This record gives sequence, C-alpha cells and structure tokens, in this order.
Amino acid sequence: MRTVTATAAAVTMALAAGAASVAAGRLASDAALKAPPGRPLPTEPPLTVHGTAAGRISLTRDLASLRPGVYGLGGDGSHAIVGPVLATATHTADTVVRRLERVTHGTLSPGDRVWLTPNLHVGDPRAALGLDHADVDIPGELGTLPAWFVPGARPTWIIAVHGLGTTRELAMNVMESLAARHFPVLALGYRGDLGAPRSPDGLNHLGETEWRDLDAALRYAVSHGARQIVLLGWSTGATMALRAAARSGLRDRISGLVLDSPVLSWETTLRALAAARRTPGALLPLAVRAAQGRTGLYGDRAAPDEITYRLNVPTLIFHGPDDIVAPWTHSRRLAHAHPGLANLHTVKRAPHSAMWNADPKAYEETLRRFLTPLM
Repeated sequence: MRTVTATAAAVTMALAAGAASVAAGRLASDAALKAPPGRPLPTEPPLTVHGTAAGRISLTRDLASLRPGVYGLGGDGSHAIVGPVLATATHTADTVVRRLERVTHGTLSPGDRVWLTPNLHVGDPRAALGLDHADVDIPGELGTLPAWFVPGARPTWIIAVHGLGTTRELAMNVMESLAARHFPVLALGYRGDLGAPRSPDGLNHLGETEWRDLDAALRYAVSHGARQIVLLGWSTGATMALRAAARSGLRDRISGLVLDSPVLSWETTLRALAAARRTPGALLPLAVRAAQGRTGLYGDRAAPDEITYRLNVPTLIFHGPDDIVAPWTHSRRLAHAHPGLANLHTVKRAPHSAMWNADPKAYEETLRRFLTPLM
C-alpha cells in the first residue's frame, strides 16, 4: 500500500508540475500574443519624471532616456514630445535632461511614471499635422477596418502599417514628408486595433493572419485609383508587408517594400518579449510551444540563422543592432541574400520600431532616395 500511495503521489505531483508548466508557458506567451496597441512593450523601461521647466524635462537616467533623437513620452493620461538630451543642462547623477518640445495632452508632474514611445503624434493627421485627410472604412474579412487616407497627386500609393506596441498614429512620423512629395498615404488599422474587429481568438498572430487585412487595403487602394503601391511596415507590420508581397492576388501592384525593424523570426521575438517580463529561461521554450498551440503559428522551419523570406521588388530595410525585440542580424542576412534588390540602412542606438526617431532627417532622406525611382 505504501508503494502504491507513493507512486500515486509522484504521478499527481508530476501532473501538477506539468499543468503548472503549461500555464506558465501560456502566461509567458501573452507578452507577444496579447501586446495591446499603444502600450509599451515589456522591453521598454518605465521612467520617472523628476521635474519640468521651460522647454526641459528631467527623467530617470537610463540607457533609454539617453537615446538620441525625438520621441513621444507616454504616461497614464498624458503625452508629450521630447527632443534630444541637453548635455549642458544641470542634472543630478541619476537624472538626464531632454528638450521638452510640447505637452500634447494631460500634464507632467514630478513622480509621474512615463515611457518613451516611437509614436510621436497623437490624434489624427489633421489635428496633429494639419494635413487634410479622410477617415475611410476598408472592407476586411472580419469586418470594417479603419484607416486614414491623405490624398496626393501621384499614382503610386504608400500603405503604412504599424506593428507591436504602436498604433496607426506611428505612420504620422513620416506622413508629412510623404505628403510633401505628393504620395497618397493610407494608414491602416487592422484586427485588434481600436475601431477594428478582434481576431477570432483575441490574439496577435504576429502578421501571419493579420496580413490579410493589409491585402484588403491593397484591394481598396487599387479600386480607388492606385496604379502601384509601396508597402511601409514597422515590426510585425513589416512582416505583414512581406506576407502580402508573397501571397496577395494583387502582389503585381506592389512596386516596393520599406521594412522598419521587421520581425523575421516570430519565435525569437516572442522569446525576447517573454524574457523581458522576467520569464525564467527554462520556460521560454514552453512559451513558444504555447504560442504555436494557441495560434497555429507554424514555427520557423528553417534553422534560426536562416531567412526564409524571398524578395522580388526593391526593398529598403531600416534596422539597427540595439533592437532587442527583432534581431538586426536577420535583417542583415535578408539584405545580403538579395544583393541589388535590398538595401539595409543601419540605425544605431534605436529601439524596436524607432529607427525614424533616432535621426528623422537621415531616415527621411534615405526614404526619399528610395522612393524617387518608384514614383
């Protein structure tokens, strides 16, 4: 009896441990599969406001707050735009002072918890940039998709699609520059976004199903006069662009791709986001398996250092070595595998989806040179 009881107890403990591991893996996978649009990714550290003055803001000293460039500064109920670090400004050993361009809404007070975000602007193109635009509804397979359309005279349209942790407001970073060159711009909201239908399982599929919403935007653009289309995607939006270029029935209308911080290995990205939530290393494989089971993601069939995407149109990639969400090495290999077709513009000291923020002028000039032959 003692042997039977001990065996039963061991089996029960093993089953309980297995169930706990499965639950832990499922929870860890939420870092990517339930990343809410417009909220910081777990890789983005929270900062504290230490004080504000005319044109200045003092923040917690951190590698994030020391980044070059211009960023949105998000908080609970507030948003501001901050510029470069003011190296000559007086500060304490644990703070850094940046230029405070403006507070777009809410207030910033000492003690407030904030985070840097690539989303520089909030609102819509008219409110944020003074650009005339139309709110359009795009028929998608799950329902109506919201989008902003900024008209332009050229027959080549730009369809912009955001990725993890951001919203379609991210497209406004480059919208002024594109509008100044008379490109029509369609900034897409897709499944899971505010005002868009939810995915049937309520999860983010990291571009694997979301690309069909981009395909719907392609159909909309062509039916409204677009002759050629350049897809501009950030993060998993770049993944969606790659999927559309390979699978869409209108892929012959796609004349170019612009990929910013592309997620080229969903497994690597999921591991990075789960690790940022302090998931123990031993549970990271469980997080990957949980994501596969929950979403049907097939996994990277190739070895981790191989790129399975194949390009057939001119492609510009913005990426850099400081992106810990989507490794830069994958973008380097993608560009190396397509000489003469793909060009990698390396951006240093920029986090995921923030290549423009690090140096807007250089980014926009590189983008201008790429788009000029595609006009």
